[in-house]
Amino acid sequence: MQLADAVVLVTGASRGLGAATARELDDRGAVVVAAGRDRGALDRVPAGLRLVADLAERDAATSLVGRVLQHYGRLDGVVANAGVGWAGPFAEMPEDRLASLVDVNVRAPLLLARAALPPLLERPQAGIVLVGSIAGHVGVPGEAAYSATKAALAVFADALGDELVGTGVSVSTVSPGVVDTEFFTTRGAYDRRFPRPRSAERVARVVVDSLESGRPRRLEPRWLTIPARLAGAAPGTYRRLARRFG
Repeated sequence: MQLADAVVLVTGASRGLGAATARELDDRGAVVVAAGRDRGALDRVPAGLRLVADLAERDAATSLVGRVLQHYGRLDGVVANAGVGWAGPFAEMPEDRLASLVDVNVRAPLLLARAALPPLLERPQAGIVLVGSIAGHVGVPGEAAYSATKAALAVFADALGDELVGTGVSVSTVSPGVVDTEFFTTRGAYDRRFPRPRSAERVARVVVDSLESGRPRRLEPRWLTIPARLAGAAPGTYRRLARRFG
């Protein structure tokens, strides 16, 4: 899709990867709608429209899309970036935290895609990018619930993309390894050797490239396709190697 003058909604845009994606889209000439929970942080993000929203709330996705259409009369792209994490033994995970992961990481992007599709289908070219994680491809011990939510997102994107073939609406996933943001302050410190953290700006370029090209899947860094493919083709072998090398 053409990014120049395209109206693109970015969720989780208050900070981190969402804010970096908003800046990248703005640099490429898109009309950015930045949505997030922190009004003060949103005010520092380049955007034509800033909307305070908590996607954990059931009606938030429909409301967001409605407000964009009311303001611009159209919607050309969506980057579903908002997400939450949690690290630790699954048996010790608080029930409310588990519910929050499912609500924000799975239910919210599905509802957002559902709300956005009618106006997107009216455009000659449009796109949806769902921000996933390498954890959704390989499963990470200590992040079992988070891994499951991101795996669900990847399967949804593949199925929806096939469903929309020929409509002009592309569906993409971008699955980073580790992004150097405040995400790990809230979910628990990152203490693995690999993959090394990537800057939010670098991953944001991949997100925006995916929206522009409509490429269905991208892992960042690219070498993560190797463990992802091994985990899919030979899960037993992958798990043994992962336990040995961390």
